Amino acid sequence: METDDYFTMRAAAAPTEAGRYVDGAAMDSVEVLPGLGIRPVVSERMMVNFVSFAPHTEAPMHVHEEEQIAIVVEGDLEVDLDGDVRTLHDGELAIIPAWVPHGMRTHETACREMDIFSPPRRALLQRLEAASAGTPSQMSSGGGVEHGAEKPPSEALP
Repeated sequence: METDDYFTMRAAAAPTEAGRYVDGAAMDSVEVLPGLGIRPVVSERMMVNFVSFAPHTEAPMHVHEEEQIAIVVEGDLEVDLDGDVRTLHDGELAIIPAWVPHGMRTHETACREMDIFSPPRRALLQRLEAASAGTPSQMSSGGGVEHGAEKPPSEALP
């Protein structure tokens, strides 16, 4: 691949929205299950969740139509991909295609990981909207989804 091809300025269409900066660390965490907190950032076609697992926390086996990549940032995370169970460590990841049964859990230590979904995880967006509207759900915080409020360039993250 030529460098010119990778860093091209030839757009095939007009942008659908403006670029923006988000301070993920400043976002409130939303508790999905006891010990499992997320800070979701959503764009038009992607979602990134900054996820915190307390020790001895489990995201039970489930499936969804969205593709997912789970990246361990800090700690250890046991991942079950349709019966293939492995413990992932810092920097390791799991690629989870649509409809593949999967679950995750921590044991003695906490874990921080990032989940990337494409398209954005519809069921999670619905639960976040219900939580922010005051509808009872398993989420205990007031919503917390960040659609990427713009910051002036002077406040941009490095």
